[in-house]
Amino acid sequence: MAQTIGLGTQSWTNGPEYIVGAAPGRLPLLGHALPLRRRPLEFLSALPARGDLVTVHFGRLPAYLVCHPELVRQVLRDPQTFDKGGPVFDKARLLIGDGLVTCGRAEHRHQRRLVQPAFHPVRVRGYAQQVVAEVDRATADWQPGVPVDVSARMHTLTARVTARTLFSTDIDEPTMDELAHDLSVVLGGMHRRMVAPLGWSARLPTPGNRRFQRALLRLGEVIDTMIEDHRRDPADRGDLLSALLAARDEESGEGLTGHQIHDQVMTMLSAGTETTANALAWTLHLVGTHPAVEGRLHAELDRVLAGRPPQVEDLPELDCARRTLTESLRLRSPVWLLTRVTTVDTELGGRRLRAGSTVAFSPYSLHHDPALFADPEVFDPDRWLPERLEEVPRGAMLPFGGGARKCVGDAYALTEATLALARIAERWRLTPQPGRPVRAQPRMTLGTGPLPMLPVPR
Repeated sequence: MAQTIGLGTQSWTNGPEYIVGAAPGRLPLLGHALPLRRRPLEFLSALPARGDLVTVHFGRLPAYLVCHPELVRQVLRDPQTFDKGGPVFDKARLLIGDGLVTCGRAEHRHQRRLVQPAFHPVRVRGYAQQVVAEVDRATADWQPGVPVDVSARMHTLTARVTARTLFSTDIDEPTMDELAHDLSVVLGGMHRRMVAPLGWSARLPTPGNRRFQRALLRLGEVIDTMIEDHRRDPADRGDLLSALLAARDEESGEGLTGHQIHDQVMTMLSAGTETTANALAWTLHLVGTHPAVEGRLHAELDRVLAGRPPQVEDLPELDCARRTLTESLRLRSPVWLLTRVTTVDTELGGRRLRAGSTVAFSPYSLHHDPALFADPEVFDPDRWLPERLEEVPRGAMLPFGGGARKCVGDAYALTEATLALARIAERWRLTPQPGRPVRAQPRMTLGTGPLPMLPVPR
């Protein structure tokens, strides 16, 4: 499945001449903060028409939005020049510190060597055992025809799966419930800080800011408690935290420090919950609004599973489920905007950039570019059939990023999401509640907002 979510196979052959442009509507002090806050998806998706490299202002800070897939590949393949940083990651550090997602290049190489074993295929298979049990728990109270907020349920589901993956069975139910609630508060607060053009508003003693600080403190306390408990009993419990504590660098023999482990756990908890939850919510919504896709998915599940729970061993046979999830990740990619910072003076797309320049790219914008995908607004899982993969330009499909900084947990996320989709869809049909339109909510990740759907047993 990971091969399908790759960079594509077709080379982009427009040649070396790139168009450099500027985004319209810049305001003094605010720059393009208003359209980025009010209608960011529409704003970003309109910029490829302005050029292959487009200047955008985050407040007073200029940034360069990369709109051409070959230029995106250049950025992703050269982390020494285009390092993690910029407004998105600088503010994300408030939540996850200098974990694998946000740390700089030099530290990233060291951290990735230590974290990678935690996502070995053997361990992933063990983590996946939690998924079906948590899906059954999340859907146990569904009643035929009674609306369910699928987005909220998927966030609770993935928070619980991620916590079980991190901490095995050592976390009790009250702590699990508090963790899921606090994580929701913190992620919402992070979005508000990310899009604020001025930083002072986050320091005001508003009720929302106080809730954010309390939730962030409690999350840290839970994580530190679990780390200390694992240190007292260092036996491998088959969870992510055990793998992180046992990891040793092959070159130096050193492990992760306590501070680094805290940041890695916070990174995995936040990223593992938010992105997978939104991917599942969007997929269930899209399946529920496309009867032909739903019919093919149900037929496959009936043939492969015949009513039993899905297992990791079934994944190679769940081709329609895989393609459905892949197309959902294209159409509604949870990660919709990423930034980098240049470490030296360099050239990109024919433009000279000074060291310290912010470079951004939008997977959402790339995935919706008609020059890259035929009928980009159409939900078409068949575009990921093997015979059609060559239609995808190289560098155009980036739900997990790419290059050396590609998401280390992508295989696990895909395994979790596919198993959850299979388990839900083999037991339930979900249809949208009439009169409740769904609009993309671009926050820290791209969510659905409230998503009431009507479950019908199969």
